[in-house]
Amino acid sequence: MSLTESSSRKQGFVVVETNFRIYAYSSSKLHCEILRLFSRIEYQLPNLIVGAITKESLYGAFENGIMADQIISFLQQNAHPRVADRIPSVPENVTDQIRLWESDLNRVEMTPAHLYDEFPSREVFEAACDFAREWNCLLWEDSKRMRMVVKAEIHTNMREFLRGQKQ
Repeated sequence: MSLTESSSRKQGFVVVETNFRIYAYSSSKLHCEILRLFSRIEYQLPNLIVGAITKESLYGAFENGIMADQIISFLQQNAHPRVADRIPSVPENVTDQIRLWESDLNRVEMTPAHLYDEFPSREVFEAACDFAREWNCLLWEDSKRMRMVVKAEIHTNMREFLRGQKQ
């Protein structure tokens, strides 16, 4: 049995190398399009799709809602029989790097915000915190120093609320 014959059955068809290259022994357009979701297809022959997993191709997949574990699971579940017996069937450096690139995107999330401090009393501070919580916009509070950070979207409402508290 050759490598290309096995892809016609319900067996795996993907070989992933440690250099991030993908060889898919398939003539299926569906297989090609699935691989294109998270890799750069370099060329396609009648029974072979050759591509590479790149940072840019994975970022595109992550932006479209595909998660690292889904990609890794797909590669493992569709591993060609010649590599499926190996443990792991997808090289560890590849799976680790896919997870690292995903975590790069999830490190920091920027949220426009405003810091409030110098409250006239503890009661006003606590009322302001409650007000921000009601709007689901309280990002951080320091009860000891009476400081808080709220999302910028309620800045105007918060100012009006605080003006009302002074009176």
